[in-house]
Amino acid sequence: MNHIEIDEIYRKTPLELIPWNVETPPAALVALVDSRIVTPCRAIDLGCGAGNYAVWLASRGFDVTGVDSAPTAIKRAKENAAKKGVECTFLVADVLGDLEDVTGTFDFAYDWELLHHIFPEQRQQYVANVHRLLNPKAKYLSLCFNERDPAFGGVGKYRRTPLGTVLYFSSESELRALFDSHFTILDLRTIEVHCKSASHLASYSLMERKEVASK
Repeated sequence: MNHIEIDEIYRKTPLELIPWNVETPPAALVALVDSRIVTPCRAIDLGCGAGNYAVWLASRGFDVTGVDSAPTAIKRAKENAAKKGVECTFLVADVLGDLEDVTGTFDFAYDWELLHHIFPEQRQQYVANVHRLLNPKAKYLSLCFNERDPAFGGVGKYRRTPLGTVLYFSSESELRALFDSHFTILDLRTIEVHCKSASHLASYSLMERKEVASK
């Protein structure tokens, strides 16, 4: 994951032209809240971007911390929360690092289409970091591009986007193997996600933190 190029996108591209910057909260996240599978609690948005979904959760009574490696994204997120009149905590932090500036633990974590920016050799570290941030039995939602999606050429696990980023397209089986070491998988399936100009196939993983024996 190239943090510099992501920040450059936020610095040079208007938010309305960034493909993943969608203000409307996604149906899958709304459904978790409306069905009370996830209720207001201390939550963390991993790779929060301009903070749209963190701001929405805060408006629904959640105590939300958003983290992103791009300083410009965090600046936009703080402006977004101020404009909407909600309280959120936004921090510049590398989800693959020690996350030392993130205080306390959480009852709900989510990464909405962040994981496809993290390549396989880095993913075990990432999942361990998420696990460490969560309280026992906390819920964790992860979405990423599914390998069956035809986007960006439609073939290969690694695909370059028009913005110049490289994404990794996952299968359900490899995600199950990735998450199983730290989480109990409650729901893993492929869903259709609607975004600005089109829709795409994403792997939806809803999990619960499980205890892991210390080494």
